[in-house]
Amino acid sequence: MTFATLGLIEPLLRALETLGYQTPTPVQTQAIPAVLAGRDLMAAAQTGTGKTAGFALPLLQLLAMEGPKVSANSVRALILVPTRELAEQVHEAVRQYAENLPLSTYAVYGGVSINPQMMKLRKGVDLLVATPGRLLDLFRQNALKFNQLQTLVLDEADRMLDLGFSEELGNIYRVLPKKRQTLLFSATFSDAIRLLAGQMLNDPLSIEVSPRNVAANTVKQWVVTVDKKRKPELFIHLMRKGKWKQVLVFAKTRNGVDALVEKLQGLGINADGIHGDKPQATRQRALDRFKASEVQILVATDVAARGLDIEDLPLVVNFDLPIVAEDYIHRIGRTGRAGATGQAISLVCADEVNQLSAIEMLTRQTLTRQMEQDFEPEHRVPDTDASGQVVKKPKKPKKPKTSSGGKRNLGKWVESGDASAPEPSIKPVRKVPVFNTGPRKRKP
Repeated sequence: MTFATLGLIEPLLRALETLGYQTPTPVQTQAIPAVLAGRDLMAAAQTGTGKTAGFALPLLQLLAMEGPKVSANSVRALILVPTRELAEQVHEAVRQYAENLPLSTYAVYGGVSINPQMMKLRKGVDLLVATPGRLLDLFRQNALKFNQLQTLVLDEADRMLDLGFSEELGNIYRVLPKKRQTLLFSATFSDAIRLLAGQMLNDPLSIEVSPRNVAANTVKQWVVTVDKKRKPELFIHLMRKGKWKQVLVFAKTRNGVDALVEKLQGLGINADGIHGDKPQATRQRALDRFKASEVQILVATDVAARGLDIEDLPLVVNFDLPIVAEDYIHRIGRTGRAGATGQAISLVCADEVNQLSAIEMLTRQTLTRQMEQDFEPEHRVPDTDASGQVVKKPKKPKKPKTSSGGKRNLGKWVESGDASAPEPSIKPVRKVPVFNTGPRKRKP
């Protein structure tokens, strides 16, 4: 199978040849013909398997061959993504694919000034990549119209349809044309999201090229149990022991990111962090330096869990487990991409046992556990398995009240004698101390 046999036009084939793309991946093989045929689509595939090219290549071909020229402040195709970093990455891929086509592309997202984006949209854009919040801002300021929209793509659809985005998506859907092609691409789909998406799409074709919600088998995964307060110390120990060169670390909170970065920098380790409170320019600069190996340790919240393509990243560390189990798959999917191998280590404390259980149930595998010498946890992490059960440590049985060896327990009285002797018919008299209740004599 080649890209030519999938029906792609010559300008796209030339761009793919320049990029070194030779053979389409399974998701591309199934998705490209379906999109070219105008079908609505739900596609699930493991992260790092080429989903972006699966929707971008046929979408660019449709835009180049069909439809009128884009009007002022209008857009013909829209790709919605959950994060600013993913918007930049998807747009860069689209720009490379469209190198030989007479099409305009652009990306808009929050965290930067809206005015340059409004200026860029005045002439109209054939394909726009956007985060939901900034897209609505532009629409409400009359900088964007959807009357020419032909295709809507939801990339990382599970997160896009999550509760955190549901209100924004609802507002966007209300202003889009009813007649359009809709494509949903993601690594994970819950049953509830599949049901919801099925109501939004028109007779969608469903593509699943790998088992649902399974992490890539190119990633070796294991857990190191530790007390919560010793996680930073353990991380530094493992880093030095393993001589880690380039590591992407995920922390649960923004404060957690800043604290770990500060501790690493204080030890002279080249580290940086990204999270939602940082300006987009700062986040992008940190990411670019990490990709260029100028930064050894990049600590991030889940803004970096999806879509970031870092070539040959060897290791991902979950300093904290994610609250949403699906995010674990996306996190570790930053390594082991495009057929390469990678490793994913999770530092787990007793407080995170429910998150660990949810991850194992979702991925249908019990993660191997290890303990590092001198870092054994005082607070034991209960056993878990892929069934989603937390296995509690059994309680020790209570000792029987009757003891052997010649003494019989008779409530609060103890009688000496033969343990095999029959029970006495009369209870032994309890000796009660006698207190002198008479007048107290005074000492001379």
